[in-house]
Amino acid sequence: MRLRCNFILSGLVLWSGVAAAQPISWSKYSVAETGAVVDIPTSIFTEDAGTPQSGYGRQFLTSDRRADLTVQSVPKVAGDSPAVFLAKRNPPANIVYKRVTPRFFVVSSFEGDKIWYNRCNFSQRYVNCVLINYPAAEKRQWDSVVTRISNTLASNSS
Repeated sequence: MRLRCNFILSGLVLWSGVAAAQPISWSKYSVAETGAVVDIPTSIFTEDAGTPQSGYGRQFLTSDRRADLTVQSVPKVAGDSPAVFLAKRNPPANIVYKRVTPRFFVVSSFEGDKIWYNRCNFSQRYVNCVLINYPAAEKRQWDSVVTRISNTLASNSS
């Protein structure tokens, strides 16, 4: 599993103008097979993009396809800590933000005109992740959205 999504990114042409006038609608998304749950901004990520390349979960796109969100759970390898799991995925050297604890990691950086943000929480049997890609020029508009998605990622079991 690669940490970064390797598909065309989508985004928010209308979001920056609409968000100020209309509140963002949120829904709880649950990965049934693993118990992972996370708040999803359904008024932003309006398109279902199918299942991730590996593991369980779902991919979502904005209507203009400039930003994407993947919620993904993969089986945890016995003995893998967040630091080991991250190292095995060979993250790029140009990571701008990195935080690794015994229970989760967060990494973020730039790729072209996009920001990618990955958070993975470790449960007993699964690694539950959110992978977000969005336009770097819209960082300020995205900050609170990314923060809520990241902070609500949890596991109800396993």
